[in-house]
Amino acid sequence: MILAVVIGCEIGFWVLLGLGLASRYLWGMRRLSTALLISVPLLDVILLAAAVIDMRGGAQAAWHHGLAAAYLAYSVVFGHRTVKWADATFAHRFAGGPEPWKPPAGGMARAWYEWGIWLRIVLAYGIACALLFGLIWIVDDPSRTAALTAFMGGLLKVPLIAALWPVSYTLFPKKVATSPE
Repeated sequence: MILAVVIGCEIGFWVLLGLGLASRYLWGMRRLSTALLISVPLLDVILLAAAVIDMRGGAQAAWHHGLAAAYLAYSVVFGHRTVKWADATFAHRFAGGPEPWKPPAGGMARAWYEWGIWLRIVLAYGIACALLFGLIWIVDDPSRTAALTAFMGGLLKVPLIAALWPVSYTLFPKKVATSPE
C-alpha cells in the first residue's frame, strides 16, 4: 500500500505543480494557481499519515516505508526550491519571464554552491532518519521495524556519494571565463 501512496504522491506533486503553473501563466487564473500550489504540501501529510496508519495497523516495515520517509524529507528540504525552479522555468518558457537563475559556472562560487546543496542533502537525510526513528518508536516492535534501521544505513550512501561534487569543485575548481576588457 505504501509504495502505491508514494508513487501517487510523486505523480500528484508534478500534476499539481503543472496545473498550478499552467493556471497562473497560460490561463491567467491566479487564485486557482495559488490553491493548487498551496495544496502540494498536503501530499506530504497524506503520505506521512498513510505510513503511520500502515505501521500502526500491523504492517511489517519494508523499504517502501523508508522511501516514504526519504520522499517526505526531500519535500521538506527541496520542495520549495523545486517549485521555485519550476515556476521560473515555466514563466520564462511560456510567459516571457526572465531567464531562470543558474548556479555559478565555476570557481569557488560554484564550490560554495555545491557545498550548500550537499548540506541540504545531509539535512534531508537527518529528517528522513528522524521520521524513521519516530516510526520505530510509534510501532515499538523491533521485529517489525528492522527494515527501517537497515534503510537508514543504505540511505547514508546518498550524502556520502553526493559529497564527491563539492569536494571535486573545491579541489579542482573549474576556471571561470573572464570577459575581455
